Amino acid sequence: MTTRRRAREIVLQLLYEEDLHPEQNAKVADQFLTKRLHGNRPLVEFARKLFHNVVANRKELDKALSSKAANWSLRRMAAIDRNVLRLGAYEILMTDTPGRVVINEAVELAKRYGDRQSGQFVNGILDRVLHQTAASSVDGDPPQDSATAEATGNLTTGNQATAEPASSSPDIHQPARSDASPPKVNYGRFQTT
Repeated sequence: MTTRRRAREIVLQLLYEEDLHPEQNAKVADQFLTKRLHGNRPLVEFARKLFHNVVANRKELDKALSSKAANWSLRRMAAIDRNVLRLGAYEILMTDTPGRVVINEAVELAKRYGDRQSGQFVNGILDRVLHQTAASSVDGDPPQDSATAEATGNLTTGNQATAEPASSSPDIHQPARSDASPPKVNYGRFQTT
């Protein structure tokens, strides 16, 4: 079965090729996507969107990554690592895919296609990008998933958990809890009880 992970792999291959040979034909890239994803229309559209948006936003993504890659320039990075980072940064900064899911997928791609250290390298940089995004959300910029933040009244970063609503007044949307039930904890976009 073809999955989004497979779609990301195909997009990585196209980004790698485009990075090394920028004059590639868009029609050939589209045919490659369709063939490799077995014509699965939703996945082809997902992959097409990822590829075109990463290429279109490359300068902004490279700027964001350069600021988080201490002592590394993108030019010095391995081509696979550089493109996995671009793909991950795009999904963290410009889509509503949960940040931890993006990082996990990017690390798996880096482990599969990069060298021995690629997974750790990609994890470290994308984690910084994610924390910067979460910190800017707390500092007043609109959060990436504003509907969830407004509904819960909680904004969190990383592994911090906020169990209290933003205001001290009781939340009228939440039923009263008995002492036996655990409080709701907000881990970024996921909420558990």
